[in-house]
Amino acid sequence: MKIYRRLMAYARPYGKFVIPFFVFTLIGVFFNVFQFALIIPLLNFLFDPINTADAARYATVPEFRLSPEYFKDTFYHFIYQFKTTNPIHALYFLAGMIVVSVVLTNLFRFLAQRCLLNARTLLVKRLREALFEKINSLHLGYFTKEHKGDLLSRLNGDVYAIESVAGSSIEVVFKEPYLLIGYFVALFAISVKLTLFTLVIIPISAVGIAAVTKKLKKEAQDVQSSMGRMLTLMDETLLGMRIIRSFNATGFVLKRFSQENDFYRQASLEGFKRRELAPAFSEASGVFVVACILVYGGSLVLSSQSNLQASSFIAFIAIFSQVIRPAKAIVVALTNIQQGQAAGERIIELLDKPIEIQDKPTAQELKNFRRDIVFEDVSFQYGDKPVLKNINFRIAKGQKIALVGPSGVGKSTIADLIPRFYEVTRGSVKIDGVDVRDYSMESLRQQMSFVTQEIILFHDTIFNNIALGRPEASMEEVIEAAKIANAHNFIMDTEDGYNTVIGDRGLRLSGGQRQRLSIARAVFKKPSILILDEATSALDIESEKSVQEALNNLMEGRTTLVIAHRLSTIKEADEILIMDGGRIIERGNHYELINSQDSVYKRLNMMQELVQ
Repeated sequence: MKIYRRLMAYARPYGKFVIPFFVFTLIGVFFNVFQFALIIPLLNFLFDPINTADAARYATVPEFRLSPEYFKDTFYHFIYQFKTTNPIHALYFLAGMIVVSVVLTNLFRFLAQRCLLNARTLLVKRLREALFEKINSLHLGYFTKEHKGDLLSRLNGDVYAIESVAGSSIEVVFKEPYLLIGYFVALFAISVKLTLFTLVIIPISAVGIAAVTKKLKKEAQDVQSSMGRMLTLMDETLLGMRIIRSFNATGFVLKRFSQENDFYRQASLEGFKRRELAPAFSEASGVFVVACILVYGGSLVLSSQSNLQASSFIAFIAIFSQVIRPAKAIVVALTNIQQGQAAGERIIELLDKPIEIQDKPTAQELKNFRRDIVFEDVSFQYGDKPVLKNINFRIAKGQKIALVGPSGVGKSTIADLIPRFYEVTRGSVKIDGVDVRDYSMESLRQQMSFVTQEIILFHDTIFNNIALGRPEASMEEVIEAAKIANAHNFIMDTEDGYNTVIGDRGLRLSGGQRQRLSIARAVFKKPSILILDEATSALDIESEKSVQEALNNLMEGRTTLVIAHRLSTIKEADEILIMDGGRIIERGNHYELINSQDSVYKRLNMMQELVQ
């Protein structure tokens, strides 16, 4: 239950629903038990003659005393008065009391459930928000190791499992025990001996139920992990549909999905069998206990060895039959809680992930970029794998610096260290002489815009994609940014202009159009620092020309770091850094490097010219 205590903390403050819940529940339990307790006076006073002792006891109003016996005698006094004056009125009175008890039972049950529903919806709302906030706070390296499908499974499936438990099982755990207590108080009042007999038999069935539910948690974990893997497969398939079909890999993908789906089915089936076996076993055990009570209690009545009357015994059986329902509900709830605990552990695991990149308590604001960006002896590694080794260079304000080299040498990592997507392992990255770790991340990133090879657009309007994060932006500002990015003309040719919804990831647009929208988004932010990560490498020649023109407009007057794939795009860079093995092996401008006898850059340039 430790997991649930952690999760329930998200429903605080409890006071506004816990106290009303318990009050309504206790009142509902009272009327629930009371309606069955009415069986005894109904049988005694309507169908049995009143004996002399009862007549003497109930003929007068009892003296007030704070005890259950007083309320019982008072109630019986009213029935006695009806019985002696007009028996049919006693029948009406008892029937009316039963109806009122049932109505009040359900009324207070509804009020109690409404209180718990407030807690449930608050818990789920805050839990989803906490998970989403945590995912957005984790450093980028986390997402390179985790399956996206698994994260979606935790955000959706695991939270849904907790919602289901919070909505039903926790309600049962907090409500049904009070109902059981109320029933057993009534049972002890009728016959202590017979009730003790039932308490000896009931634990026998509990042992069997515990054995059935023991493995539910492990099976629930298998089901949820499998769902995460299936979501990953679905996402990869939808994104890579064109590649899958062009390589005739549809059969391979279907087989992978079928195997995972079959595993999910088997794990779900095992969990379902155990989940359904537990309440079935509980109900069968309950019937067995009732049969034992019939034999034992009936023998007490028939042998006249106790004060148990036939009417009291019938009421005992009626009340005990109601014990089976909350007992069965508790068993079902416990099985669901086992299943929900597996989901809870996966949620807590994510919530407890350390946030490796945070603002310092003394972090300062970067209000204006004034001078330069400096890398001083910067080294970086993913886990035990070195990526960058002793990187040193400076980008003065207004300069354009280009990074060139084969894939995997750390070019993108250098770009990611400036906005603190990652933290340096050794050395420092400084802006205007201050380590970037001493700035707040929000103010640091506010000075920057990014245009990358991977174009990220959202299933929204063109306007909202350009004015990302600023819904209050004016149309004039957005149009100005689009014009600088050479995007305005094609936007106006779309169905609804700037209000056109571009589809999932912008798939309704061409590659060049998508890239120009991402450039317009970068322009709109009006950054001081610009980072371009192979922004034209995935485009055809015609699209590249239009996009390059837009990039030139964007770079004008801005401090720019360019990661280049096509060397023709960086000839005008102030300095070009050639990288290999995580180090800078050459540096200089285009003309210096191209005229150097043994220049790696010169060799790369010649190779690209031959390919073209």
